[in-house]
Amino acid sequence: MTEHEHKLAITQQQLAHIGEGAVAYMREMNAEDLQGKFPGMPDLKPGTRLWALFGADGQPILLADARDAALAGAMQNDLETVSVH
Repeated sequence: MTEHEHKLAITQQQLAHIGEGAVAYMREMNAEDLQGKFPGMPDLKPGTRLWALFGADGQPILLADARDAALAGAMQNDLETVSVH
């Protein structure tokens, strides 16, 4: 390592908090996959597709039936969105 290179050590806990309160990710998901992510969610017709918004740490924020509605929810909470495929 040269004098200009620095070794950066970051813990998993620190990594989990990067972007917290500022970044959220969106993902289109089917009803079956959402059951484990959104506690207390009612049963939905199998195959139902919804847009989910999650905080940078993976915590669920909201569900929407349209991508634009999920984006609007992020904007209302001053969150920068990224998509996950």
